[in-house]
This record gives sequence, C-alpha cells and structure tokens, in this order.
Amino acid sequence: IMKCASAFSIQHSTFSIQHSAPRPAPLISAMFNQDVMTYRLTGAWQIQVRVNSIEVTLEVTPQKRCQVQDEYHASVQEYNPKAGGYARGTVLRGVKADKCSTRYAFVPDSLTVKLAEPPHDTLQSGRDFQLEPEWGNIGCLPGGRLAAQQPVLCSYQHTKQRLDAIVKTKDGNIVLRQGVPHVCLPVPPPLEDGDTHLANVFIDVTTTALTDDLIFPILEKAFPEPPRTTPTPAEQLLPKTVARLKSGQPLRILAWGDSVTCGSFVDEQDRWQCQFVRRLQQAFPGAVIELLTEAWDGRSTGSYLQEPPGSIHNYQEKVLDLKPDLVISEFVNDAGTAPEIICDRYQKLHQDFTAIGAEWIILTPHYVRPDWMGLTSQKNIDADPRPYVKTIRKLAADNGIALADAALRHGRLWRQGIPYNTLMTNAINHPNAAGLKLFADALIALF
Repeated sequence: IMKCASAFSIQHSTFSIQHSAPRPAPLISAMFNQDVMTYRLTGAWQIQVRVNSIEVTLEVTPQKRCQVQDEYHASVQEYNPKAGGYARGTVLRGVKADKCSTRYAFVPDSLTVKLAEPPHDTLQSGRDFQLEPEWGNIGCLPGGRLAAQQPVLCSYQHTKQRLDAIVKTKDGNIVLRQGVPHVCLPVPPPLEDGDTHLANVFIDVTTTALTDDLIFPILEKAFPEPPRTTPTPAEQLLPKTVARLKSGQPLRILAWGDSVTCGSFVDEQDRWQCQFVRRLQQAFPGAVIELLTEAWDGRSTGSYLQEPPGSIHNYQEKVLDLKPDLVISEFVNDAGTAPEIICDRYQKLHQDFTAIGAEWIILTPHYVRPDWMGLTSQKNIDADPRPYVKTIRKLAADNGIALADAALRHGRLWRQGIPYNTLMTNAINHPNAAGLKLFADALIALF
C-alpha cells in the first residue's frame, strides 16, 4: 500500500485538542531512527509538525464537493423501504462502492432527477421517486411519473475520502503530499526517493475539520511478527497437515466461510485462501495442495447447520462430505451470535471435523465498519471489542484448535498509518486485496 520509513520506536503522551485556543503541548511524539517528530493541531485545517529542530505549519486542503451533471441511468429499481439503507434503490455512481455505496458521501439536498427523454420533466422526490440520503440511492414510487424501466438523468454532489502523507524529504524539509481522492479506497500518495514517511492525514467523506482521530503517525513499519518457535504452531496443532506438506502426500484444504471467503469483490488470485495457498506452496515446494472453497454470502455457520439435505449449502454434503484434510473457517457473520451459542456450535464443529479426520484452523474476523463494532475512532483499537473474538480465542486455546488471528492484525493497522476501513471495497466489511492479505499473513504465521 505504501512505502514506509525504517523501523522506529514510539513514545506516547497524553493530549487534548482545542481548536479555538490550541495548547502548545505535543499530541504525539515518535522517533524515526534519529528523527523525533511531534505534532499538534493549530487550526481546523492546520497541523504544526516539529522534527528535531525543524518546525513547520502544514495546511491541509479541505475535501471538495464533486459535481455530477446528468448522470444517465437506463432504469431505476422500485424503492424498497424494508431493505437496509444501502439496498433500498439504485445507487448513484458517484458514491458507489462494491455492491452498495459509501454512507454519507452523498450531499443532502443536492439531487435533481429528470426524465432522460424530452422534454426532460423534472421529477419530484417523495412523489415520483424516493431518495435514501445517507446512502445516496433512489427508487421509483408506485403511482409516480417514473416507471421502473424509464431512463433518468441525475445531477447531484458528493464527497470523497483522501489520505495525505506527511513526509520528511531527503533534503530535510517537512512537507504534506496530497493523496488521490476515492469514494471508499483512498491510498497515500507515492513517495519520492529519500522520503521518510512520518504520518498520514485522513480526510473522511464527512470531515469538516481535523481532529486527532484523523492523524495517523506511522508507529510501526509492519505487523510485529512473533518469533519463530520450534515446533511451530502448525507442527503442534496441525501435525497431519504438516506431515502431508512435507511428504508430498495430497493435501485437500477447504476454505469455508461467508462473503469474505467467496471474495467476489476481488480477483480470484487475491482471495485470502488463494494468497495463503500460494505462500504455503512456496514454503513447501514439494507439497501437492488442492484448494476447495465453500462460501455463502451473508450467512453464518448456523445458516449451514440449518440447511436441509439437498440444499446447495447443506453442511453435511458441502463441508463434511468433501473429506477435507484441513478446514479453514472464516465467518465474520458469526460475530453477532451470543458467546454461549458459539461455544456449543464450535464444539460440535470440532467433533465433526475430528470424526472425518480433518484438522481445523479458525480465522478471527477482520474489523468491519466502526459503528458496527461500537468504535468511535479507527485509532487506539488494538483490542477487538467483539465478544465473539474473545470467545473463539479462548475456545481455540482450551481445545487445542489452531487459531489464525487476523483480527489482531486488522486492529494494528492504525499503527501503520492506515485507517482500516479504507481497505473495505464496500466501505463496510469486504476487504480489498491488501485487507485479505492479512488473513493469509495470519495463516502462514502458523507454519
């Protein structure tokens, strides 16, 4: 995603923010090799940065509204008030993310809808069509002048996200480089030779002034991998899998999960299970690995267990009857299930897998949209607040089940200067290739 400076140590300090009368105390102090950086906010769009004896005030450019004029839609679906806000109508393209839109990117009261055919009658919201303002989608209404298959022209405004980079140049200057705006997947700007990447500044779709929650000093270059142990976790918890990898006996791996495992929102090669198997093959060049995927969008382990025989997602037929040697399960959709239910259900899964001779790796889920997790910030979030994650970590430890802790890695992205939700293709819970790589990282660490 980005070029980073060499590894460095961190010093945290307590702080407060007062835009009207900024205090001179530094908010964060970080050491980059021999460089010590401190910063504080000195205005709604100003950051005072000090590196060693050099002090500069950086002016951040506020986000600009994007104007869309006469966006053509060949048809508009009927408005469905019973659906989730992101799925009630046809999404305006300026705010479109994968299979939905970025919430709050649409600018309220900016929409004009006209019929595409002359004389281009202007349609009325609430009578001819209904707007879902938080998500930026529209749907036609019964009895209105807009039919479902009638083309329209939509004019409106929207905002985008941006990640700017604070860098020290090879000449020792401290500068702010602006990132490329994107509705949901912003990335920092490319660095130049000799740059030291100090921090990222996140401008969200709703940002009206900078806060400390939007300043992301790069506190670590990458996730701090645990030291390699002998035996490895896989040798301790997955002995049959390791034996097959080393001997060249065929190894059938089943990736079992929900939409994150289905991975329809990325190229096949970027799906977490494909990234993992490639790296596993590199680690064991003589291995013969077969990868199978069984995934069901928007569903949980409980959904599989409830499906009757003959169903395309029946647990017995689509999971157990495949006779995998290794099952890797990923179910972010289990995260809302009560811990006691998860304990009982996962104990059953463990017994079932043992009965067919399969070993099991449980993947902890990635972080999803902050408000869904009860988070008010994308910083200082190392500890996953979800009871589900605590439950499966304990269950795995108590029962000798291998655990690949992807949640731990997602929870530290802020330390690498990355607001984790900027890795979501749908701005909610579908990671891009870089986000899915963290699953592969957690898995390969076991080996």
